[in-house]
Amino acid sequence: MILDILENAHRYLGINDGFPKAFEFLLRPELKEMAVGRYEIDGERVFAMVSKDIGLKKEDAQLETHERYIDIQLILAGTDDIGWKPRSLCKHPSGEYDHESDLQFFTDQPNTWLAIESGEFAVFFPEDAHMPLISSGQIHKVVVKIAAV
Repeated sequence: MILDILENAHRYLGINDGFPKAFEFLLRPELKEMAVGRYEIDGERVFAMVSKDIGLKKEDAQLETHERYIDIQLILAGTDDIGWKPRSLCKHPSGEYDHESDLQFFTDQPNTWLAIESGEFAVFFPEDAHMPLISSGQIHKVVVKIAAV
């Protein structure tokens, strides 16, 4: 897991072949004005989802993991209190892994909470269980999905 500010994005370009395209998209000056929806960047290898969601309460959310994709989650407005726990320590799956949506949920509780604010981003790798969208207000964010391999 990585937590940083967008101006430091250049430090992470070599992690994965999709990171340069992902951060090029996230650095677009019109990003905050883009409509809610899905944006193709490099087919199924790199794509973005812009959302505006009302936050959830901690007790109404679950940890999630992905096997095929890395998430870069950039907050555009609001604060997203994201829970985190190493996937290897998650012992209570909630259903089976859904290959189509690349989602596995867990009822375990996060080990750590991160208050991610506007201009900050978090990177979650397949080994990172995370519980996003925890807030008392609306969260405007972009999640870029990057194929892990």
